[in-house]
Formats: sequence, C-alpha cells, structure tokens
Amino acid sequence: MDRKKEVRILAYESSCDETSTAVVKNGCEVESMVVATQIKSHQRFGGVVPEVASRHHIEVISQITTKALEEAKVTWKNIDAIAVTYGPGLVGALLIGVSAAKAASMATGIPLIGVDHIMGHIMAAQLTAKIDYPALALQVSGGHTEIVLLKDATHFEIVGDTRDDAVGEAYDKIGRVLGVNYPAGKTIDEWAHRGQDTFNFPRAMMEDDNYDFSFSGLKSAFINTCHHADQLHQSLNKYDLAASFQAAVVDVLAKKTIRAIKQYHPKTFIMGGGVAANRGLRDRMKIEIKQLPSNFDLKVILPELKLCGDNAAMIGAAAYNLYNEGKFADLTLNADPSLELPYADKILY
Repeated sequence: MDRKKEVRILAYESSCDETSTAVVKNGCEVESMVVATQIKSHQRFGGVVPEVASRHHIEVISQITTKALEEAKVTWKNIDAIAVTYGPGLVGALLIGVSAAKAASMATGIPLIGVDHIMGHIMAAQLTAKIDYPALALQVSGGHTEIVLLKDATHFEIVGDTRDDAVGEAYDKIGRVLGVNYPAGKTIDEWAHRGQDTFNFPRAMMEDDNYDFSFSGLKSAFINTCHHADQLHQSLNKYDLAASFQAAVVDVLAKKTIRAIKQYHPKTFIMGGGVAANRGLRDRMKIEIKQLPSNFDLKVILPELKLCGDNAAMIGAAAYNLYNEGKFADLTLNADPSLELPYADKILY
C-alpha cells in the first residue's frame, strides 16, 4: 500500500477494565486519547469482575468515540483506518470494542485493523521515540510477563514467559494481604521506597538457563510470612514487606532481561505494560543498562507513565505499522481472549 503523507487511525481498547479511544497520526503522534476507567467499580470486589467490566464498556464506548474525534478536531472523513484490540483479554470486554469498531467500519467504509493487545503495549514506545530494530522488550503487566524480541515493527517473538503468575497479578494478590485496594502496584511501589529488603524472599528461576519467570512461589512465601506472623500475633513492618517483595521481583526481571540483551544485542530496549510504570523497576533497568560493556550501543525507550496502562493510543501506534503492510481485517474479526504472540525458534535471526 502506498503511504499517505498523513495517516490517522481511530483506535479502540477494551480488553479489561479500561475503555479507551484515541486518534493517532502516523503511528507516533497522539492527537487525542480518552480513557474511561472502571477502577472504583471493581475495587469493592478486590479485582476485575468480567460482567461488570463489559457493562461499563457498553455504557461509555459511543460517547468516548465522539469525544476522541472532537478532541483531535477531526471527523470520520479524516480517518484512514479503524483499529481495535481483539485479544488477549476478557472475552466479553473484547467483544464490546470489536463490535464497536466493526460497526464503525461497516457504517463508514473505513478499513478495519485487528491489533494484539501485547503488541500494543510494546508499541507504546513508538509514541515516545523512534524504535531501531531489532529491539528487545520487557512486557510486564497484570496478565503478562514476557521478554519479547522485535525483528521489525510487526514481527514479534516471545523468548521468555511467566509459567504462572504475572508480575502485576502477584502485586495485586499480595496487596490484598496488606489491605491495599486494587490495583495495588502503585502503592506497593511507594511503600517499597520507604522500607528495606529484610525478608529475603525467593528469587525463583533467576539462575536458570532460560528467560522464563515464576512468581507464584514468591507470592506464596510472602503470604505465608504474613499469615505466620498473624498466628503469633506479631506485627510486621509493611514497608519492609513491600521493599522485600519488590526487590525479589526486580532482581529476577533485571537479571534475566540483561542476560537476554547480552545474547541478542538489540539496538533498542523497551519496557511496556502497567508494571513498566513501577519506579523501582525503571530505576534498576537504567542502572543495569549503564553498566553494560561499551560495545552495547543501546537505545532505551521507557514510555510515558500515562501510556503504560491500557490505552487506545498504543493500539493506534501498532495499527499504523500493520496499515503500512496492508494487514487489514474484515467483518469476520472476532475476539480472541487467548491470543498469543508467537514463540521464538531456537535461531531467531
């Protein structure tokens, strides 16, 4: 497909508990981004309730579509493609966004693009700076913890994955024990900076000869420590607990990611996902990368904090790359809650 001088994409994101629309120009300029959060609705349940999430998506998706167009000062005539997250995520939530995007495409004749949610998180970096390829991404969120190799702007392969809990999921689970409202990550991060690593929680698989992760044992060790203290009527310092948990998480993520960087020699390092907003992890990765040998000329892109959580701008960025390759969907596009990026072969490039 011939590239236009300007390509505007209207994007939808509704994979979990945020309903978002955005207008993105040329894959890197956010002309508008609207996010309707549902956090308060889910806090009383201690986590996301799928049926509640779907209902909230239905209630707001039409009005935030209009708002995104208005804030970008464009009309449907200025839109070159409509993009939507079609997986992974909660199937009911995904279906709301997919249905809205398909309806808009059918009504306007504007082509449709389906986007992988994880590809979107990683491509949030494209909204911050130009990505030089090959690149390596640490994708850390509530549902995913992965090291991903980017051969180019549309071909991603997982080289390391979590075998159980994702990092964000582990934060939320230990947050319940500490009495922290969902989502717990931001509060735990703040507490960690006020405490010390005194509990020495396990660093599972840190020395294993692979790039996979496991956080279930860490979560269990944390919960058992707290429950045992309760039984003995002992009081534990919540700041030290948070610092010890976060130190274990960051140690494993940093060590394995740096080892992957040394093996694959990417030109760019990216972090994506909600946990990419974690200050402890961001600071540690900056320190570790500065200590790489001088022959590593590595560009580092950490997306703005507002682009770490679920948002439609990241979907618009990823969709622009698919647009340039003519990778469009049709009206048979359906939600795929178990959608996965491909896993890497032994020889990647």
